[in-house]
Amino acid sequence: MIIRIFCILWSENPDKKINTAKVVCFQLLVICLRKNIALVAHDNKKADLVEWCDFNKGTLSCYNLYATGGTGKRILAKTGLEIRLLKSGPQGGDMEIGALIANEGLDYLIFFWDPLTSLPHDVDVKALLRVAVLYNVPTACNRATADLIISSPLFQSQDYKRKNEVSGN
Repeated sequence: MIIRIFCILWSENPDKKINTAKVVCFQLLVICLRKNIALVAHDNKKADLVEWCDFNKGTLSCYNLYATGGTGKRILAKTGLEIRLLKSGPQGGDMEIGALIANEGLDYLIFFWDPLTSLPHDVDVKALLRVAVLYNVPTACNRATADLIISSPLFQSQDYKRKNEVSGN
């Protein structure tokens, strides 16, 4: 993605105007370069994900966060993080996250799913995991993997670009 930011520099009172323009450009650039993370958890794993988010809220606050309904509300209540709430998983939230991935609008998927509980929307869960693998989105399905992803130097690197086999990027 190429980001172009144009700043208008005025000639009257140049020092003040130039400094203001630089600050505005910098703020726009930071907003545009923030990566997107989806947070999802099945009922038996919600407490674990909320605890993980609370522990990592300093780091997570620097990213655009998306979460399925129930999970997002619990994370928001505990951490105060700014989260874009989607529908709950069974009501289409998993598919909304899948659409974000397919449209290359998601950089990381943190999905604490419960392998011991069968759910009516298991097909949606499998489809979400399939599209995450297809688009090569780093995905954590448990706390250990989430810890490894968030602590990786690549996690915060603006230079890291994952290879996308589908689009060839």
